Amino acid sequence: MSESEGPLRERIETWMVGQMPIIRMHGGESVVRKADPETGEVVVELGGACAGCGISNITADNIKADLITDFEEVEDVRVKVPSAGDHTNSTVEGGRGGELQYGSEDPGHF
Repeated sequence: MSESEGPLRERIETWMVGQMPIIRMHGGESVVRKADPETGEVVVELGGACAGCGISNITADNIKADLITDFEEVEDVRVKVPSAGDHTNSTVEGGRGGELQYGSEDPGHF
């Protein structure tokens, strides 16, 4: 599947696993919550060891910039990072399609 084939959400999930392996290497997790090709809005949640990590804001900024650059239909990216103490291991292998839920409010941790 090329980068322009398949549903946007699946393509972003695949991209996250391939382009951001450091998240999993450091015990973190990622879940694509929203990927709307009509509006260009993408929401990614980080969890696991990302909670309270001192560089999670840098990771979030890199995800935002790279998704906008690598996917022409992506215009707005929000990356939600849980506060320290919200650790969870509920995502599935590879950081895809997991169950992280930190609510609909942007926690503003970055």
